[in-house]
Amino acid sequence: MTDFPKVDSVRVYNGRILNLDLDRVRFPDGSVGELEMIRHPGASAVLPFASDPLGDDPQLLLIRQYRYAAEAFLYEIPAGRLDPGESPLECAKRELREETGCTAARVEPLITIYTTPGFTDEKIHLFMASGLTMGESHREADEFIEVVTRPLSEVLQLIERGEIVDGKTMIAILYAAGFRLGR
Repeated sequence: MTDFPKVDSVRVYNGRILNLDLDRVRFPDGSVGELEMIRHPGASAVLPFASDPLGDDPQLLLIRQYRYAAEAFLYEIPAGRLDPGESPLECAKRELREETGCTAARVEPLITIYTTPGFTDEKIHLFMASGLTMGESHREADEFIEVVTRPLSEVLQLIERGEIVDGKTMIAILYAAGFRLGR
């Protein structure tokens, strides 16, 4: 049982990427209230290493992608939503291939996070990939992407200066640097 059991729910919107529900929930004090909840199938993102992750200053493969909501090009890691029946690992591999053209010899889980639990149930599964082989990308029509390679030291400086602002990207890089690479 959850701390906020659902009393009822009304689907307000069905979309291509997400759905919007108006849920009535019972709060811990017994009162009942309404919450707007964006329902999302979940996603995966992958931090690709273009060189040995344990090397002196490993090279990361990032994408620079136009994001309408941010009205800017953002540095990110490849990511996308889970297809029906698709595992998070398969999604990470697919997104890496589609957005960068790369396949990886090794894809390892990092951590799973909620993106914005105040209004959505979206979870994103973060992975790191190494042993990359270049191939051909297969981007979606609305993806305007430039693939860039940067050393980890520079990427950490971009985060510190506020030039990398995408949450999943920052968490994956900082998690990998702090807990997998011991930096």
